[in-house]
Amino acid sequence: MGSSDRLFDRQRTVHEILGGNLDVILWRQTNLTLGILMVTFAAWVVFERSGYTLLSLVSSVLLLLFAILFLWAKSAAILNRPAPPLPELYLSEETVNEVATYVRTNMNYLLSVSQDIALGKDSKLFFKVALFLWLISFIGGFTDFLTLGYTSLVIILTVPALYERYEDCIDKCVITSYRKLQELYVKFDAKIVCKVRKWVLEKKKLS
Repeated sequence: MGSSDRLFDRQRTVHEILGGNLDVILWRQTNLTLGILMVTFAAWVVFERSGYTLLSLVSSVLLLLFAILFLWAKSAAILNRPAPPLPELYLSEETVNEVATYVRTNMNYLLSVSQDIALGKDSKLFFKVALFLWLISFIGGFTDFLTLGYTSLVIILTVPALYERYEDCIDKCVITSYRKLQELYVKFDAKIVCKVRKWVLEKKKLS
């Protein structure tokens, strides 16, 4: 936290920090953002109220789709009508190689980071990962994966946009609160921590 009027002394806007191409998150494409929220909310309601799981719903939809296409193709052959207009279902070798390279690169990076954490080479990263995993475990105890995913999406699609809209007010409040906490910490350190240190030093001298 610095002395400027912006959090973390940053010079860039939220839009620039997000890469300049995530307009959906910042509600620059309002219809698309609303559509994503409505579709995900509808999916959440379907899963929560109907008792469907993701696997059972996907299986049912695929079964219905294949049945419709099969009957359409058979009836078209009997009635001399055109077959269902399906695109060519084919994966080129180039596409497969690109996907495999991307997956291999990211998996090797993940494995390398995991090895560094397991061997104690990066203590800061270990505590960050441990805190993150504990937080996920703690939150997971209060909700299921589907609700957590929907809530996370709502947060992603609302918090950055609200922050960008009320950026000056939020920055001012957070910086003011941070400075007050610093003042309280200095007072606590002077009154409590220093006394404890002196008491510990005195005990060591006496022993």
